[in-house]
Amino acid sequence: MANSEEKLAHDLEILQAMADQMDEYLRSETLFWPMGYSDMPNLTLGGYWLRQHRLTALRRLLSSEQQAQLDTAVQTFNTAVSEWVVRTEKRAHTELEARIRQWGEYLRDLADKKSADIASYPSQVEVRAIITALVNQLRQPPYTLDHTLANAAVSLDKGLRARLARGDFVWPDEWQPAYAEAEYWYLYGRPKS
Repeated sequence: MANSEEKLAHDLEILQAMADQMDEYLRSETLFWPMGYSDMPNLTLGGYWLRQHRLTALRRLLSSEQQAQLDTAVQTFNTAVSEWVVRTEKRAHTELEARIRQWGEYLRDLADKKSADIASYPSQVEVRAIITALVNQLRQPPYTLDHTLANAAVSLDKGLRARLARGDFVWPDEWQPAYAEAEYWYLYGRPKS
């Protein structure tokens, strides 16, 4: 299993690859863009924003070379989306809707008490963190958040809050400073079985 530094370094590689392909992604009609690497997730705005948030918040854990790489990736991304503001907002809303559906399906499986789904919570909860990343970015100008979608996420949260047993942070401890418990409460515990 990779340690926290290796995971952050891999996150940075993913972020750079996503930033490099962002212009082409926004020109396409594909929501989940295969990046062509077997060890990388599909490119989405939410996946990019999740990693940008984490890497920026944990910048002190990166070497000076990695910090420069992060700055370059962010600049590349900002340049790509600056010419596609309306398309970026629309794509982000489409992804948000898809992620809410995906998260809702996972929560329904949890409600059906599938133990395998409970065991996979630390990896599955990334979808909920991507929802947060999308909502947070869509609240920032020049974008406008569709509150119907935000309310759908809040509705799903009500069911999870009732089932979540508070506990340890589910991701690497070194990442905890990037995820304040007040906003990322779903990362602090696991669903009750």
